[in-house]
Amino acid sequence: MESVSLRPVLDVARDLDLDPGSVTPLGRYKAKIDPDAPGPDPAPTGRLVLVSAIMPTPPGEGKTTVSVGLTDGLRRVGAHGAVCLREPSLGPLFGAKGGGTGGGRARVQPSQDINLHFNGDLHAVTSAHNLLAAMIDSDLHFGADGGLDPARVTWPRVLDVDDRALRSVIVAAGRRAERTTRFDITAASEVMAVLALAGSLEDLRTRLGRMVVGWKQGGGAVTAHDLGATDAMLVLLRDALQPNLVQTSDGAPALVHTGPFGNIAHGCSSVIATRLALRHADVVVTEAGFGFDLGGEKFLHIKARQAGLWPRLVVLVATVRALAAHGDGDLDKGLAHLDRQLANVRAFGLPAVVAINVFDGDEERDLDAVARRAQALGARSARITAFADGGAGAEALARLVLEALDAGEEAPPRPHYLYREDAPFQAKLQAVARTIYGAEDVALSDDACRDLDAVTAAGLDRLPLCIAKTHLSFSDDPKAGGLVEGMTLTVTGVRPAAGAGYLVPLMGRIMTMPGLPRDPAARHMTVDASGKVSGLR
Repeated sequence: MESVSLRPVLDVARDLDLDPGSVTPLGRYKAKIDPDAPGPDPAPTGRLVLVSAIMPTPPGEGKTTVSVGLTDGLRRVGAHGAVCLREPSLGPLFGAKGGGTGGGRARVQPSQDINLHFNGDLHAVTSAHNLLAAMIDSDLHFGADGGLDPARVTWPRVLDVDDRALRSVIVAAGRRAERTTRFDITAASEVMAVLALAGSLEDLRTRLGRMVVGWKQGGGAVTAHDLGATDAMLVLLRDALQPNLVQTSDGAPALVHTGPFGNIAHGCSSVIATRLALRHADVVVTEAGFGFDLGGEKFLHIKARQAGLWPRLVVLVATVRALAAHGDGDLDKGLAHLDRQLANVRAFGLPAVVAINVFDGDEERDLDAVARRAQALGARSARITAFADGGAGAEALARLVLEALDAGEEAPPRPHYLYREDAPFQAKLQAVARTIYGAEDVALSDDACRDLDAVTAAGLDRLPLCIAKTHLSFSDDPKAGGLVEGMTLTVTGVRPAAGAGYLVPLMGRIMTMPGLPRDPAARHMTVDASGKVSGLR
């Protein structure tokens, strides 16, 4: 990766018209921002652009690269833009992915620092989560004064590594409180989801307190508040609530904050960072995890709904590689997947622009075929080469985005959801499964029915849904591909995430603690005598 010349972070802050008193530099190129920093306008007035994608292949299709490149392209054509992204996790960094800051000449910087520990937010989440776990086991050791049934504790421990050996562990071995539990990766912690969705310190306190950690023998829920853990956790998370300010390779402002797991949680950066950016920039680019069927749906039904925000436009990233893969190697067949994802965007009443992310080796005729298909579906498209060319390779897309935003300025899209917030659990589930996934029906296993009974008894059954399923298929089978439809999906369990404000129906086998691949990225990282790190992508 070529070296870049970075601007002092206080210069980047001035681009957002941030009061210097609200900026706490952490070195020359990183800072924490007071979430209550006043903007030119007290309310968010910027225009929000959501970057999502067709269903990805395992290597990913470059949403972060496109998000960063688009932001740089917008600034090159005269727009006052900023980007809001999630924080990378050390797990995939040392596992299969090797980095999470974009790619090539379209990255957030300083890339190495952001990938490695950054400003300590993930460590704060890990500590707060495990503090609660320790208080649960202490309560059990001293007789379970909170009424918690040891056999019905649902709160795991977390660690920000990929370690399959920790998926099932025994704690308090040989003692009366011995029990089996598990480790999740930190990004899968409900604490991370709560941090991402909290709108203020007081909101964070409330959300932490209502997190369900298990059940009483009589069936009632036990929460973090019941165990007296809320404020101690808040002590650890207070600074982590502040958004992180960095920059793109071209020097554009970037708010990189929180990183909830995209399968088991909503997979988006924080509400606080998005609101802050919308007060200080005219166009704010943000990203939702995985394809639109998973990340886009969750962004709209969970983050946008809770935060009272709504995007003006969806930029749908498509690649020749992924579309051909969804057609079993046949691009013409795979283009039907683009049809389905654009239909999913339209189901929320949102306009879409297709960003054709160009990879080395793409054939001209294939790129043209994608553009023609998008046009036939009523969506304009532009190629983007930001990986190779930085912001210059995103200017065409940036102009197209601005044209689309300006065209909708008189009548911007209004929030439109697939289900009412107070709709029954099954109605919500059917609405998403049939409209977004193309499913015929949804069935609940016996375990899921028991889970739903417990959730209903606790009065949590009317919460929105955060459906946990594979990101590699519309079905619950990761090998079924991106064109499957008419299937019956099976819910295998239902987890309450009352602090985050949603229920998690589990479809298929979802790993909340990934494992390292046979040849992990960690094996290819080195540090030379001067301390320079190589091997991070």
